[in-house]
Amino acid sequence: MEHFSCSQTWNAIQTLMNVVTKKTLQAFWTIHPNAKGPLTSWYDHAKAADWQSPQDIKNDFRSVDFVGDNRVIFDIGGNNYRLVVRVSYTFKQVLVKFVGTHKEYDQINPETV
Repeated sequence: MEHFSCSQTWNAIQTLMNVVTKKTLQAFWTIHPNAKGPLTSWYDHAKAADWQSPQDIKNDFRSVDFVGDNRVIFDIGGNNYRLVVRVSYTFKQVLVKFVGTHKEYDQINPETV
């Protein structure tokens, strides 16, 4: 039987991204059911990622833009929806700042939302 120390277990856990919060995504796809599949796929991928830099995200998602304050803009569902997150590479955290239709996205400032 293999034993792991607390530090080995912590290192394994901390390499995965913590996506805060899935409830925001769920609330959106309740109103826009067609977004559920693409958002769930994005969420599952992001949670399993080990993003250490913007290039890591770019390697995972072709259609992604970067703006100030470590904000990342994802095109979701064939560019029908937009997702804006703030990434803390140091703390392995992805904070959902905005999810909306493309039209709703056009009315916000992704750097301050």
